[in-house]
Amino acid sequence: MGALIGIRREDINPWERRTPLIPIHLRELRERHEVETLVQSSPIRVFADEDFRLQGARIEDTIGAAPVIFALKEIPPPLIEKDKVYAFFSHTAKGQPHNMPMLKRMVELGATIIDYEMVADDDGRRLLSFGNYAGQAGMIDTLWALGRRLREEGLETPFADLQQAYRYGSLVDAKEAVARVGWQIERRGLPDELAPLIVGFLGYGRTSGGAQEIFDLLPAEEVAPGDVGRVRDGVHSAHRVYKAVFREEHMVKPRAAGRAFDLQDYYRNPGGYQAVVEDAIPHLTVLVNGIYWTPHFPHFVTKAFLAKLFAPGARPTLRVIGDISCDINGTIEATVRPTDPEDPVFVYDPATDRPVPGFSGRGPVIMAVYNLPAELPLESSTHFSGALKDFVPAIARADFRVPFPDVALPESIRRAIIVYRGEIMPAYPHLSPLVL
Repeated sequence: MGALIGIRREDINPWERRTPLIPIHLRELRERHEVETLVQSSPIRVFADEDFRLQGARIEDTIGAAPVIFALKEIPPPLIEKDKVYAFFSHTAKGQPHNMPMLKRMVELGATIIDYEMVADDDGRRLLSFGNYAGQAGMIDTLWALGRRLREEGLETPFADLQQAYRYGSLVDAKEAVARVGWQIERRGLPDELAPLIVGFLGYGRTSGGAQEIFDLLPAEEVAPGDVGRVRDGVHSAHRVYKAVFREEHMVKPRAAGRAFDLQDYYRNPGGYQAVVEDAIPHLTVLVNGIYWTPHFPHFVTKAFLAKLFAPGARPTLRVIGDISCDINGTIEATVRPTDPEDPVFVYDPATDRPVPGFSGRGPVIMAVYNLPAELPLESSTHFSGALKDFVPAIARADFRVPFPDVALPESIRRAIIVYRGEIMPAYPHLSPLVL
């Protein structure tokens, strides 16, 4: 007996052109697992309606007949349907205020939420993510922002030749453009006022790895985080760029004097540690943030620090912060609002604690595009769909009418259920008071 799923059109903004499942994978699901698909028609999706139709999917303007709906981004509360199962990035697990109305509506209508972000193996490793593509798009946009900021300062550099990631026809085209910038740096060098150009990367996972993959297309040399000051004050080359990758032991230290850093203790007791990233920031030209953050962890770049760094008369080395993770008031406390591809940056003014449009002004340029993988819709959709399709048959065939303990799903999916038939799951008790 076959099963039916739906793929929702993304309507959160005109930049979201991705799809959770690509056409060829829908054919595979139909032929191998008897899973049929209703695809909601979309004029902006990176794959045209006809691409899905040719692979056997049905194209409809509404997909209410499907009991399980796959999407990517948040669903407007008025469009949530009673008793439906939704698989998407709900961005509710941390109690994000802006999505509590959606969560409350899901509860009221007896819906079920499977959150991709929470799908993980037994060791907590995420199984569904766009992390690598967020890093790649974020680094391209950060280098583009650097070129614009430097031009505002009167410094012409090869970075000014770059465009935002979404303006390239493909990731290959974007990489070729970055490589050309690298060739110019290697051959002609950077202005003396800019050298050495040092970029600090917070984190070493998929997001940071994607960002470094782009940065390494330049003539890059890695230095230890503790050596960035010596590089700036010592021997360096204007024909090279430098990067420092900050792991946990470089970002925090125990508050107790004489105590050694312990990674597991830090995760269990983050309050026992204090951030030390700010010690290195005066030596950096760019800071790229690619770490996972919750309110239990410290702010690694505080507003108070930036107020001192950008005090009247100061000329800091730091020009741009590429906040790829984009946690509002999080790792980078000055990320006071998210941005999008149409309005990708702002200057954080420490004196007024406000974002200022454009690239000039007292304070760093902050790139905080919250849906960066959408700037690489073809590549990121293909990657994500390749991982998601393996979970679809079980989700499509599960009987979501039975009590939660009896629903037949892989454990990785069960752990990712935030709401089941209108009930907040025990793994997320902090959400219950927020939807009362």
